[in-house]
Amino acid sequence: MEIEIEHGLLRIGDERLPENRVATSIIGAAIEVQKHLGPGLLETAYETALCYELELRGLTFTRQTPVAVRYKDVTVLDAYRADLIVADSVIVEIKAIDNLIPIHEAQLLTYLRFAGKRLGLLFNFHALPLKAGMRRVVNHL
Repeated sequence: MEIEIEHGLLRIGDERLPENRVATSIIGAAIEVQKHLGPGLLETAYETALCYELELRGLTFTRQTPVAVRYKDVTVLDAYRADLIVADSVIVEIKAIDNLIPIHEAQLLTYLRFAGKRLGLLFNFHALPLKAGMRRVVNHL
């Protein structure tokens, strides 16, 4: 994945999202976490460290946030839990696995859709470098 920064915003093709400033800080925090912890830990260790880094950067977040899913006339209140929702705008999913597969990105896109968010970041902290295990997912609302 190519990360290109222009005027403080990460570019996704020709589209610019206001969430990009937040995403830039999240990516920096994730890189810092992996730099210090390396691969091999459980997701919860990376999540805790990433939350600490986000606090240091002055970002607000919620952790393990339940998101409801509406199906016809039924609402499933705790259909899934987003690992992190940062600045009420970016969903962050954390993995600690051998390799990301397409279902991980599809899952994040589904989370974005039901949460009404546009931008998600997926991090696999077992990938070296982290950039190889990072995906941006955009929900075109």
